[in-house]
Order: sequence, then structure tokens, then C-alpha cells
Amino acid sequence: MTLRSALSSVLAVGLLLSAAARAEEVVELIPEDRAGLSPTNIFAPLLSLVLGPGYWYKAREVRVETVPPGAMLDLFYIRASFQKGYEQAESPVTVRLPSRVEAGKRDLVTIRALLDGYQQQEVRVPVRSRQSTVVIELQPVANTLEAVAYRFLAGRGALTFLTRQVVTFRMQKNDDGFALVLNGTAMGPDAEETMAGITSPLVRSLRPQQLGEDLVVRVDLGEAARGDAVDVRSRQSHDPVRGVHKFSLDFVPADGGAESVQRAKAALARIEPGAVRGCSLRYDETLREALDPASLSRALSAGGSFTDPYLHQAMKRLGQLSEGGVITMTDGARFEAAAPIELMAAASRSADAIGYLAILRSFVQQLEPADSRLQALRGLIAPELSPAAFAKIDEAAEAAERRCRAGGAA
Repeated sequence: MTLRSALSSVLAVGLLLSAAARAEEVVELIPEDRAGLSPTNIFAPLLSLVLGPGYWYKAREVRVETVPPGAMLDLFYIRASFQKGYEQAESPVTVRLPSRVEAGKRDLVTIRALLDGYQQQEVRVPVRSRQSTVVIELQPVANTLEAVAYRFLAGRGALTFLTRQVVTFRMQKNDDGFALVLNGTAMGPDAEETMAGITSPLVRSLRPQQLGEDLVVRVDLGEAARGDAVDVRSRQSHDPVRGVHKFSLDFVPADGGAESVQRAKAALARIEPGAVRGCSLRYDETLREALDPASLSRALSAGGSFTDPYLHQAMKRLGQLSEGGVITMTDGARFEAAAPIELMAAASRSADAIGYLAILRSFVQQLEPADSRLQALRGLIAPELSPAAFAKIDEAAEAAERRCRAGGAA
């Protein structure tokens, strides 16, 4: 056998296997017992002269497909309101039914189509009808999870789901945490990417799964949140600018977290001037340039999060450590940190404050254990960005700072 003929044989076998894999499934849905005698049984031979013998005596076939394909189909054979048969298949599928003469006048096939992320659809086909094709166009569920934001700092956490409509939910506790069921909600690609890799002392992992019309997020809690160590509280709000609804789960220490607040204040006080000067500003600049300006501004703006007081205190500390006590913006604007009204003005433009991202890095370095620092920083400045994407951006900024120091700068 030549090489060419061998390759041709392999290709032919591959095509046959591919064709077999694509072969449409055939399901038989024929009750064991026939319908009772009726006038149809008497007159069917005569009617066959007009309609042809195949119309009454040939087994029926109905092809069922869905748009999009791949939906799971529940197929029920119903006679006189009783279920006489049941099969399950994946669309597209050909369903074999009894002949019309063997079926009752009111025999029906009920087809229920289910596909993750789409609304359930149900269609009924009379067995004696002429219908031979059923096309079910599935509609996406009404709500979509557009984004997920997670913040963790000083023993507290907040997990926020951003959806297009108000979300209805239920929670089911388990040994490792709980399952959050978002009714009638489909997973968006950005939200799924963000969930991957989220971890902290409070939340060990998030595992989303689309189950039909509902989105289930399994929240595995970390050791710091097990038992009665934290309370999980829910709240909802609306962001009219972005046109999204926010559903948040707040992880609050059962003791109120007073000790954590004191630790955070002490961490801010330990930050030295070098954290916002020299090559640290190269890190600050590179990180800011890599982040989306709108997203950064949104993350740093006061919005009712438990991190708002910490962000305000970090801005105040930036002013104390900056030369001359002046906070400088990227456009050259300058604000005297000692003046409350100017400090407030600087805080309203946090995303443009030179050195602010650098001081937040130092803040989490002073406050959090090494394995939680990157997540804590991401939660402060880019909570909707995936951990993997933020890690790359942060590493690039760290590399820029290292090159600066290697060049002899402070």
C-alpha cells in the first residue's frame, strides 16, 4: 500500500466516524397498549382510499430541533391525561410514534426543551396530526450576570453581583459554605472570568454552574469565616449610570471587627514617605495607565462600601507623606491635604492622584498576609477585573519599578 492510499484510507475512516458522530438520534415513543376502538378504526380503510394507506397505518415520525441546538428534551406520550411513555434525548432528534390508527383521538406528545441559560419551552403535538417537524426557538433568560466584584480588607469582605434586572435569590447552606441560587439569571463571560481565582481568608473559592434557567454559585468559605465567625448579610441597590442592579453579600465579623479597624489604622500610620516618592511613583504610573480609567474611578469613589473609610484615610495619609503636604493630580492640579475642603476635592478625584495607587499597595502590604495582598489590592482598585488579568498588570508595574531602581533612582 502506498503512502497516498494509506492516507486516503485514514481520511475515509475519519469521515465515516465523523458522520457517525453527527448521526441524528432516533427515539421510539410508542405505548405498549393501543388506544381503544373508535370509529376511526372502522372507517380508516375507506379513508385510506383518499389519503393513502400510509397515512393511517404507517408509523409516525416527528423531527424535533431547537434553536440553538443541543437542548435536552423531555418527551412525554400523553393519553387521556395519563402519561403512557417517557424518553429523554438531545436535540435534534427524530421521535417515532405509533400509527394514527393505533393512536387515540386526543393522544399528544408533550415536548419540553431545556438548555442552560435559556427559558424552558414546552410544545404539544397531536399524534394524529400531519405535523412532522417541530422547531423550538429558545429565548435567553431575562436576567444576565454582567460582572462580579469582590473586596476583602481588614477582616471584612463584600461579594457583589451586577445584573441587568433586580435579582431574586435563595441560599442553601452546606458544610463548606453555601450555594447561592440566582433565579432566572444567565452567566455573562466577564463575570465567569472574574470568579475564577477569587480567594481570601473569608472566601476560599467561587464555583458557578448554570442549571437550566438558574445560576448557582457555590461559595466555599475560608477558615476565617467558618462557624459563627462572620455574619453574611445581603443588600441590593441600583447604579443608574451603568444601568445595573447590585446584589451584595457582606461578610461582617461577628464581633464587629473593632480590632481589625485598629490594625488598619496602625498599618496606615506605618507607611513611610518612600512609599509615594521616587521609583514607587513609577509603579503608580504604570499601574494607572494599564487600568481602565472609568473602572478605576468607579472603584475608588465612595459608594457605600465598607472600604470607603479606608480609602479616605489613605488619601489623607498620602497628603501627609507628599512633599509640602500637597496632593498632585495627573493634570497638574494641586490640593492642600491639611485643608478639609481641598482633601475632599482630592478624594473626589482619587483615580488621578499621583501616588495614591502606590500608597494603597503599601497599605495592604502592611495590613494583610503575603498570600492575600494582591487580592486585597485588586479589591480596592479593580474589583471587577479577573485575578489573573490584574496579576499581570501588577507584575508589569512592579517590573517598571524594579527597572527604575536598577537605574540608580531611589
